[in-house]
Amino acid sequence: MWTDSHCHVPWEGVGEEVLDEARAAGVGRFITVGTDPVTSRAAIATAGRHDDVWATAGVHPHYAATADLEAIEALLAQPRVVAVGECGLDYHYDHSPRDAQAEVFAAQIRLAHRHDLALVIHAREAWDDTFAILDAEGVPPRTVFHCFTGGPGEAELALDRGAVLSFSGIVSFPTAGDVRAAAARCPLDRIMVETDSPYLAPVPHRGKKNRPAWLPAVGDALAAASGVSPGEMQLATTRTAERVFRIG
Repeated sequence: MWTDSHCHVPWEGVGEEVLDEARAAGVGRFITVGTDPVTSRAAIATAGRHDDVWATAGVHPHYAATADLEAIEALLAQPRVVAVGECGLDYHYDHSPRDAQAEVFAAQIRLAHRHDLALVIHAREAWDDTFAILDAEGVPPRTVFHCFTGGPGEAELALDRGAVLSFSGIVSFPTAGDVRAAAARCPLDRIMVETDSPYLAPVPHRGKKNRPAWLPAVGDALAAASGVSPGEMQLATTRTAERVFRIG
């Protein structure tokens, strides 16, 4: 079955019933992701109710200006927590000052090292600074660039640092040629697939709130971009998720 390596379950107006819908569609594992202490606690609670769900705890760059990293670190010892994040830099919206984003990103890299957890990175229009901070802090051995939006050049820089690339529904968008070219360059043992639900619904569901049940559509588009069968992509991405998040 497919593994959704990054979703936000539950979200406003939608509960855990979306997990059953996804299971019926062939999705067998889920990583539900925190973006601040409140959503991190909710993700952990969801994971605690399901044997096939795991959680992350972190501060999204949008919320860096008000980050409570002590609260995040206190959550990392919970048994269903498998990663720090999502964290990183977002220069598209700049909802938090860039210096605050950088400080909070660096601190969460240190948390991943300290607790031997995977690191889930959000990088949007901030590649140079993202790589510079990673290099300064040291890249954790299990680092994921979630919702990868770069092209082949950015993919090579991430892969050179030992990172894994996770592709969302963007890989199915007609305008996302660079993302598909990056996927084609990514080795199958360094690739994952995600929905980022409720965001970024894949073709043919554009314009709707995304759902984990639509992960197979993302996987099919990723397989086509990579030149392999959907079955090969399903197996490869699940094995990578098992290794990165230690959920085998």
